[in-house]
Amino acid sequence: MTEVLVLGGGCFWCTHAVFKEVRGVLAVESGYCNGHTPAPTYEEVCTGRSGHCEVVKLVYEPAEVSLKDLLEVFFQIHDPTTPNRQGHDIGTQYRSGIYWTLPAQGEQAQQLLQAWTTQGYWDQPVVTEIAALANYHAAEDYHQDFFAKNPGQGYCQAVAAPKVAKFRHAFARLMK
Repeated sequence: MTEVLVLGGGCFWCTHAVFKEVRGVLAVESGYCNGHTPAPTYEEVCTGRSGHCEVVKLVYEPAEVSLKDLLEVFFQIHDPTTPNRQGHDIGTQYRSGIYWTLPAQGEQAQQLLQAWTTQGYWDQPVVTEIAALANYHAAEDYHQDFFAKNPGQGYCQAVAAPKVAKFRHAFARLMK
């Protein structure tokens, strides 16, 4: 049985590239969620006025990879302490978010985040939004597998490639 989880960790090109390599993740789709504009375009999301977050939708097999493992990867490849920002990407569309499709996912995400915060994983307060998935729309085709299709592109080399390398180093046990 598969489950769906949606994560916002800054630019979806980076998070997509990482989660494509995670064992037990069967599909990754870049998209937009939890905004108010129906079926927004990339340009509308980039203005910050649609309210959407750039996200990746993961279809995964819990028997192969746990929610805890997915969230450990997620929190390693982005900074959950910067509101509406990841590096040079600034705006509400780059907020940190966990968007659950099953209430148990939301409960477990809250518990894990609380435990990790108590253990002092971060020097600053975590601003990650944890909410039910709403108003999800797939991103345009040219955003899907962007890193794989454009490895020489400047942003991919400067931002996505180091995140993929960090994942490979820190989570070799979870690689496909």
